[in-house]
Amino acid sequence: MNNKYFKRVIDQTQTQFWINNVTKEEAHLAIQNGATGCTQNPSYVWKMIENPNENGKVNEIIKELKEQYDDSNEVLIQLQKILVEEIAEIFLPMYEESKGRYGYVSIQSDPTNETYEEIMREGMLNTEKFPNLMIKIPAIPDGIRAIEDLARIGKPINATEIMSVRQGVDVCHAYNRAIIGMQKKAPIYYSHISGILDEYLANYVKDNNVDISPDYLWQAGIAAAKKTYEICNEINNEVGFIGGGARGLHHFTEMVGADACITINWKGTADKLLEENPVVVQRFNSPVPQIVIDELTDKILDFKKAYYINEITPEEYHHFGPVVLFRNSFVTAWEKARDYISNI
Repeated sequence: MNNKYFKRVIDQTQTQFWINNVTKEEAHLAIQNGATGCTQNPSYVWKMIENPNENGKVNEIIKELKEQYDDSNEVLIQLQKILVEEIAEIFLPMYEESKGRYGYVSIQSDPTNETYEEIMREGMLNTEKFPNLMIKIPAIPDGIRAIEDLARIGKPINATEIMSVRQGVDVCHAYNRAIIGMQKKAPIYYSHISGILDEYLANYVKDNNVDISPDYLWQAGIAAAKKTYEICNEINNEVGFIGGGARGLHHFTEMVGADACITINWKGTADKLLEENPVVVQRFNSPVPQIVIDELTDKILDFKKAYYINEITPEEYHHFGPVVLFRNSFVTAWEKARDYISNI
């Protein structure tokens, strides 16, 4: 019997363990410990450039690509594709053995150019080599339009940057429109980034001296995730749920019990859970007390927008505070990688 934490989670619950932004070594370690999928993000290339074990190889690829492309940003797009394909190849046997149920690796396009046209172009480009590559698309208006069109042609999708219930709902409706009359539907997931939502709200409370119990604040991201999960399941329970953006071990442990994939970094989260080996308790289906929701919505406007459908409009998604916080981390890493490419 395998008594490691993630194996026990998978054996005892519906919850799946995914791994986030991994090197090849971390991908193998994650799979050995039960990972069934992977999310990569636009900071991945910079992570690889900074990794002393990967830097030499990355530099050689950059030099080869610069002979083909004059634009540093296009070199970066192509470089990300090559590096993420290496991870997709590691997960490919799992995808094939499970007949497409497991083994997906998601890849996101340039975070500095999130137009419909660019999301479509890079989405098609990034998934041309391996069938287990999944297009990761921000749930903003142009992204949701692209989600509908790419789902209609059978592309696997991970709708990301979801910080509000309404974003998840809009993704589900877009998918429902796309699959009308389709016999063979590609999988789709939406990623609720609970950890980043919590980080943003904690910063807001600190910066604005909001008088609220830390116990209530600790539950905010998970509460929004539970609400999103509940409503989206009512719309279409074939749309999968991914929990992401972990900023603490509880962003995995509090999700256990959900029919969901929870994606976490290897270093600092997955390795710590393996080390601590906590008990497996299905906490996700425990309701959040109404007093907690009331206090959060009364004192933090952006939690109200995250939790209640009619408190945010699609036009606000791109500029919604927690979305901006998340995207900015990608933009910073992307621009560092692009500058590095320009100067090599």
